[in-house]
Amino acid sequence: MPDTPTAPVLLGNRPGSFPHSVLAERHPAVIEQVREAFPYEPAQHRALDALLANCTEGEIEPLPAHAHDRRRWDDWGLRAYTGRSWFDVPWLWSESWFYRRLLDAVGWFGPGPWQGIDPFRPFKLAELDSAATDEELAALDDLTGRSPGDRARALLHGSLWGNRADLGFRLSAEGARDADAVPGLVADDSDRLWSLLGPAGAGTGTLCLVADNAGRELVPDLLLIAHLLAEGRIGRAVLHVKPYPYYVSDATTADVVDALRRLTGAGGAAAASGRLLWTALADGRLALRAHPFSSAPLPYEEMPGDLRAEFAAATLTIVKGDLNYRRLVGDRLWAPTTPFADVTGYFPGPVAALRTLKSDVITGLDARTEAALDAAEGRRWRTGGTHALIQVA
Repeated sequence: MPDTPTAPVLLGNRPGSFPHSVLAERHPAVIEQVREAFPYEPAQHRALDALLANCTEGEIEPLPAHAHDRRRWDDWGLRAYTGRSWFDVPWLWSESWFYRRLLDAVGWFGPGPWQGIDPFRPFKLAELDSAATDEELAALDDLTGRSPGDRARALLHGSLWGNRADLGFRLSAEGARDADAVPGLVADDSDRLWSLLGPAGAGTGTLCLVADNAGRELVPDLLLIAHLLAEGRIGRAVLHVKPYPYYVSDATTADVVDALRRLTGAGGAAAASGRLLWTALADGRLALRAHPFSSAPLPYEEMPGDLRAEFAAATLTIVKGDLNYRRLVGDRLWAPTTPFADVTGYFPGPVAALRTLKSDVITGLDARTEAALDAAEGRRWRTGGTHALIQVA
């Protein structure tokens, strides 16, 4: 991957920048939300207080000798960053370190009665059980009468936009229109994505989907997989989730189960998709992976050999969401016109990114689109979640 002065690694040490606001404002807010979500005991409150002080004003500290993952984190950079400010190391690293330390503070790693209790579960379930989710799942019934092409596009865009999407999908407003001065979809390689999958009824390949968020964002990912299996566009799917709670809303195995139960209990087309996926898990057409590297504070260019081999064997890997995009292209301040294929050339097989823009990292735009976005919105288009992209390499 190019390492040039025009693509510096993002740090959080510049006041007023988006990374700085995450470290200085969002992380303290997450601590308070977690503290209020559970009746934690005094020791956990003390640990959360200590984390709040450390992440905002302190230095990175080593893991205790008994930590189960100390060697892994040392290999991931902890040994090099110990003693430095959270704001002076790569932003991707310090964000991941925060969630590792937060889980420690609430007792996730145990031993003890709070071992394995997801501190973000109330937020995930509230979204999954919302009336808005009811409406979106009911809207799936309206897709059954549309052409296979329309259904495929609708479900792809549902997965792309996550909880901003209407799963019924307003086809008249699909993505970005060429006539739009400031498009919602700033890059669209969807034709290339479909070409990499088999034709309906003939697909025998494997799709890897690297999931992003749980709840109303995971549901459309599952619906897209169900559609591809049902139409025979793929023979098998592998869904990569996080091995432990991460970035508040990132999907774990437990979140997949919750989403499947939500689908199967919804009735109509949603329930049919849920049952298909439930059966696919049982017979091996759908598999779950929770590789430790899925929560690593590193770009995917540094993935281990076993994960590289799995992606190499896939017909296509779809990487979902903003964080995974940052890991895919490298968490750097690229010039937006930097070709996506150039910064993902290391990836061992065909790869597609489905991402709504929620951080400064962006590649693969044409100069005209970048100029129109900057003129209309300044830099807000990079971080506001109002624009999205589908990129394939």
